[in-house]
Amino acid sequence: MKRMSDSQQFPVAAHALAYLAHLGADTPARAVSSATLAASMPTNPVVVRRVTAQLARAGLIATRPGVGGGAWLLKAPDQIRLDEVLRAVDGCAHLGKPPPGVRGCPVGEKIPRQVAKALVAADAAAAKRLSQITIADLLADDA
Repeated sequence: MKRMSDSQQFPVAAHALAYLAHLGADTPARAVSSATLAASMPTNPVVVRRVTAQLARAGLIATRPGVGGGAWLLKAPDQIRLDEVLRAVDGCAHLGKPPPGVRGCPVGEKIPRQVAKALVAADAAAAKRLSQITIADLLADDA
């Protein structure tokens, strides 16, 4: 099966965390199944289980397999920043990378380096902004 891209994993992860927060799933007794999470997106429960496994490895949630299993938050929604979520799913706000330059071309020799610098700056700005947004913020009425 094809691996989901970073750009798909991050929204699934943020949605799953927000949904857990919305339901008050903060204890094993309040665990939410992957099928329920998947239905709220909508996506396949297998996709949700892959993403929740990553979130669990990052210490943001806990999971319990099987019938009656599910996921629940280990941190308060206002303590989970989106930059943490992005890192948890091995994602990045990376915008791409420039193609290699062409030797002897006055533009081709310089532009890749300059574009790379611009992309690094944009990536840093995106990461900084994500660090200022929490799961609780996603659920706010004015979000």
